[in-house]
Amino acid sequence: MPKKSKSYRLISWNVNGIRAASKKGLLEWMPVSGGDVVCLQETKALPEQLSDEIRAVDGFRSSYHSAERKGYSGVAIYSKPEPVKVETALGVDEFDREGRVIAHHYPEFSLFNVYFPNGKARAERLDYKMRFYAWFLKLMGSYHKKGIENLVVCGDVNTAHKEIDLARPKENEKVSGFLPQERVWIDSFLAAGFIDSFREFESGGAHYTWWDQMTRARERNVGWRIDYFFVSQSLRKNLKSARIHPDVMGSDHCPIEVVLKF
Repeated sequence: MPKKSKSYRLISWNVNGIRAASKKGLLEWMPVSGGDVVCLQETKALPEQLSDEIRAVDGFRSSYHSAERKGYSGVAIYSKPEPVKVETALGVDEFDREGRVIAHHYPEFSLFNVYFPNGKARAERLDYKMRFYAWFLKLMGSYHKKGIENLVVCGDVNTAHKEIDLARPKENEKVSGFLPQERVWIDSFLAAGFIDSFREFESGGAHYTWWDQMTRARERNVGWRIDYFFVSQSLRKNLKSARIHPDVMGSDHCPIEVVLKF
């Protein structure tokens, strides 16, 4: 008897505050999103600060990794399938205490939901961001060395990879989020065996995931593509689609998704 195929629709969204987003339709959107697993970044809340309504969205089990500092950073995964294992503390205190990574391991793949640091505030934060980048690349390499090949990395990477990935590349050449060393890191990440899933299906421009709210840039589609689904080369055959959902409101970012079929 042939093995029955299984699909996963994975969604990633920087919600810019899970409590704020819940007042803008997040909880109503999640059950109708079609997502089997929904990864949220920048949740800005400790689990005990969340209402029962937020913690128990119908059909999903939830897990969190929050920053020690209240109202800052944080990631969460809402999942319909039960993970084999959940990881939050990944071994480096300066990163773990900011609540930047949560991993769900499923039988077919391991999923890392990551809120990569923003380096715009000052030189120290850019240095922190680059250290985080280097550490995370090494971490993914360690999984590959263990023979764990099917890796999915999603989240707000806080860097646009190429000129096509932001509306105004020339004006932002010296701005964190489009600096040469940040963009080179994405090159290195892809060279280490990952695929930018969106670019497997779409080669054109004007596809963005973040817009500056202060200048109402979303209305003019003056944005940046800084949210990604990276998947291991081993999953290329399983990658069936990758989409951006700019029509979904509630944050300065919009959701992105991939579908994997096994």
